[in-house]
Amino acid sequence: MTDAATSTDERIKAIPAWRRSLIRPELGGICGTALVFTFFLLTAFDSGMFAPQGIMNWTVVSAQFMIIAVGACLLMIAGEFDLSVGSMIGFAGMMIAVFGVVLEWPMWLAILTTFALCICIGAVNGIIVIKTGLPSFIVTLASLFILRGFTIYIPQTLESKTIIGGIRDAAEGDWLGAIFGAKIGKPFFQWLGEIGVIDTFQRGTRMGEPVIDGLPMLVVWAIVLIILGHVLLTRTRFGNWIYASGGDAEAARNSGVPVNRVKILMFMFTAFCATVFATCQVMEFGSAGADRGLLKEFEAIIAVVIGGALLTGGYGSVIGAALGALIFGVVQQGLFFAGVESSLFRVFLGVILLFAVVLNTYIRRMITGER
Repeated sequence: MTDAATSTDERIKAIPAWRRSLIRPELGGICGTALVFTFFLLTAFDSGMFAPQGIMNWTVVSAQFMIIAVGACLLMIAGEFDLSVGSMIGFAGMMIAVFGVVLEWPMWLAILTTFALCICIGAVNGIIVIKTGLPSFIVTLASLFILRGFTIYIPQTLESKTIIGGIRDAAEGDWLGAIFGAKIGKPFFQWLGEIGVIDTFQRGTRMGEPVIDGLPMLVVWAIVLIILGHVLLTRTRFGNWIYASGGDAEAARNSGVPVNRVKILMFMFTAFCATVFATCQVMEFGSAGADRGLLKEFEAIIAVVIGGALLTGGYGSVIGAALGALIFGVVQQGLFFAGVESSLFRVFLGVILLFAVVLNTYIRRMITGER
């Protein structure tokens, strides 16, 4: 082969840095985030949305979406879906309440038992998908109804109600409960209040205390899961296995990738993330309700798609999913600050979803030459 032929071979042709950046999966999420922040900076800048307390409000909401989006992202990249995430959130919260309040177990034992139970359910979902060859959409749709049914049936049978309170009292002084329900950095925020960076309460029993008295563990969990998910996906051999399992499972098997094990572990991780969300939620509200987690499975999938993942698997990014979740939180809170009718939240979200997906698809096809 001549040098001239070799130099024009597309397989070894160098790709410019700008071109590589345009085909990264986070592109849609980055553009969507920029558009959302620009919109609210123009329409709600003076509303308090970008004041310290306003920033904390949409940060907490975004963190909720981020936690479940990380699990959904890795599972979707592996080529599968889990539609039971929302029901898993409600089920996990209710199990913590049943074990810790109704049965009066130590809260740390209630939480650990719930995690073990939910992760096992995630494993069962994965095993059924692998062993039967059924689409994960169907298997987890069945789990959605089964878990939601148990979430309603169990408290009604034990307590004749669908909301169980008293979780905060039961978790008082519990070491594991604090990992999910406490706030960190209180001295730092107190100092910010003293120097006037953030406001302090002027009336009542909390006079002189900052309006933000700490960083919720929910936000900490979101940050930790994003970092772990990103490192796992981009810096480890297992991350390559995840991409390979979703891209071409048969070719991956022929190359020695344990595809079945990867998919089952991703179902388990998705259940883990849903349980983290549920535990933080019940610690915050002090109660568990049978209606918790409704539609969260779709919100997680939408966040991942906004972040650039393909529904067909094999392509995506945890950072992109986190940006998609950030868009969720900012839009949900921003419409309130902007004085916009709250029912338009999902309309706005649908527009952002469509914009991000179309832009991501168009630019990727333009750069790669795909049809």
